[in-house]
Amino acid sequence: MAAFGQVLLYLIIALVVIVGIVAVIRAVRIVPQSVALVVERLGRYSKTLDPGLHVLVPFVDRVRAGVDLREQVVSFPPQPVITSDNLVVEIDTVIYFQVTDAKSAVYEIANYITAIEQLTVTTLRNVIGSMDLEQTLTSRDQINGQLRGVLDEATGRWGIRVNRVELKSIEPPPSIQGAMEQQMRAERDRRAAILTAEGIKQSAILTAEGEKQSAILTAEGAAQSQILRAEGESRAILQVFDAIHQGDADSKLLAYQYLQMLPKIAQGTSNTTWVIPTEFTAALGSIAQGFGGTPGTPGIPTPPGGGSPSDGPRPTAAPVLDKPLLQDPSEALAEAQRQAEAAVADATSAGTRSGEPFDPSHERGQRPAGGTTPPPPVPPAPPAPPAG
Repeated sequence: MAAFGQVLLYLIIALVVIVGIVAVIRAVRIVPQSVALVVERLGRYSKTLDPGLHVLVPFVDRVRAGVDLREQVVSFPPQPVITSDNLVVEIDTVIYFQVTDAKSAVYEIANYITAIEQLTVTTLRNVIGSMDLEQTLTSRDQINGQLRGVLDEATGRWGIRVNRVELKSIEPPPSIQGAMEQQMRAERDRRAAILTAEGIKQSAILTAEGEKQSAILTAEGAAQSQILRAEGESRAILQVFDAIHQGDADSKLLAYQYLQMLPKIAQGTSNTTWVIPTEFTAALGSIAQGFGGTPGTPGIPTPPGGGSPSDGPRPTAAPVLDKPLLQDPSEALAEAQRQAEAAVADATSAGTRSGEPFDPSHERGQRPAGGTTPPPPVPPAPPAPPAG
């Protein structure tokens, strides 16, 4: 009997030890960072445990749920949505949210993930239903803002804050995708054609501008060339004339030049008649006299004026040219422009003064130098009234 009582005592002691260990385990709670524990006491909400070490009442306090306080990302499967132009598009959304109140997230909603998904789908259908396909594809930011506003307002009483809503993808029907690709290709072809036409236009304009500049420069060069050529020929003629006068050429040299020109005159096949200058006989007489002939003999003509061609006063030498006789082309052009501007200013001034009253200074320039400007005409006095 004593042995049985001893065994029973040992069992009671072991049971007490086990209960104590279990009570300690259930009473001591270590809450990790970014996690909140909702504690109930006898079935009612008691408190929310923050991160750290906490002691509960064994068998009285119970942890209802643990809530993750970090920001969470949930991607929902694509949802079919009908646009205002009766097209069904598949829209895939991503929600970024964070639990701010663990008590509300546990007691105000049974499953906040499912609630957020269904609320996102219904709100998305309401927003997309008021837009056509073109607006849906180009208004992602507007749709994201509207979704976030509605979700944040609805989930606020659940202790959840929606930070961001993104449309991950918008998939129109395959037939619409093909039409959109054709439209995009046509738009790009149109832009390419416009750019090509603009390039051709610019090229034609630049080519015409270059041809214009080239023609202007060519004309200016031709004008300069003709002016310089005329000036050079003029100077050459004057220089030759001056050299002839300074060299005191006699009739023998002139007669020799006449003889050198005769073969050139006879070169043509149709030349049957020779035109011999009247001075040629005098030149032959000079040649004959130079070789010992006597003027006045048959076959030897007498030089005009009688006597020897070398007799008489020598012609005076012509002055040597020291500068061009023609005006510089640039100076002539500048002078013509100045005269044209002066004429335009004069015409403008005259037209402006045409409506002004008489001014003697306007007429002063039209009178000869030293002339006096007559006084302005005085209007006649009105006749005196007849005497009573």
